[in-house]
Amino acid sequence: MAQVEATTERIIAADPEAVFDALADYKDVRGKVLPGHFSEYEVREGGDGDGTLVHWKLQATSKRVRDCLLEVSEPTDGQLVEKDRNSSMVTTWTVTPAGEGKSKAVVSTVWNGAGGIGGFFEKTFAPKGLGRIYDELLQNLATEVEK
Repeated sequence: MAQVEATTERIIAADPEAVFDALADYKDVRGKVLPGHFSEYEVREGGDGDGTLVHWKLQATSKRVRDCLLEVSEPTDGQLVEKDRNSSMVTTWTVTPAGEGKSKAVVSTVWNGAGGIGGFFEKTFAPKGLGRIYDELLQNLATEVEK
């Protein structure tokens, strides 16, 4: 079983605090910026960063739907970590300054992939697909915070 990783980043024309606060706002903002690949979005506990428990289904492909129940933590300033209770998937969001009034938002997801030929295809194609999904999410986030 090999570890699979997908990473996407975007420069956003907003202060890092504003970008991070929007990402950590599961109650109002996060549901609005999720692309169509996400469904059944529900905040079950908390709603603002650390201590939040959030559920969604992620449809990565027409056949692959992942039921996610995520525990949110903030291990360091500018970082959100979402650990899925239903799998090995961990998504880390990092927001850092990128010049005057700009931020760099990076999202990285890792999980234990399948073995054998299925694992080969997962490791080859899943990062690109997930990267496109997160690129759309980051574009929606940018649109939200650059208002």
